[in-house]
Amino acid sequence: MAAVTRLLAGSRCLLARCRSGIPAVQRPLRAAGGGGGLSPGAVRLYSSEDKVKVTFITRDGDAIVAEGKVGESLLDLVVEKNLDIDGFGACEGTLACSTCHLIFEDHIFQKLEPVTDEEMDMLDLAYGLTETSRLGCQICLRPFMDGMTVKVPENVADVRQAMDMGKSS
Repeated sequence: MAAVTRLLAGSRCLLARCRSGIPAVQRPLRAAGGGGGLSPGAVRLYSSEDKVKVTFITRDGDAIVAEGKVGESLLDLVVEKNLDIDGFGACEGTLACSTCHLIFEDHIFQKLEPVTDEEMDMLDLAYGLTETSRLGCQICLRPFMDGMTVKVPENVADVRQAMDMGKSS
């Protein structure tokens, strides 16, 4: 089941996240001159083999560098590369926790797809929430992210544990 969840999450990243209907792996390039229009042939197709390098700053302040494929979520990258980030992605990307909470650099955050209501509900329960916080399961690697640094907050909140504790009271 976990593999199916990750497969579906990956498919969402590749196809459904782009508001314009163009798959996320096809990124329009702005025409020179800043007019906002597209020049002929301005769409470049990115292969799922294109790589994006990400540096994760852990709770301990250590830097972990990993390379993932365009279209892959940050949660997938952590899981597939077996990165040493305790408790990360406990719900496997089903938007049932906030354990994949990450803090982005402002210039990267500004380019991310808008947050959904479901993601905002989980972020509201995250420790250390900032103005540039997002859930790694909802952020798919795109070429503009190459070389970015994301910070893992010092504390983690697993909403599922709080719900379980409430039931046992």
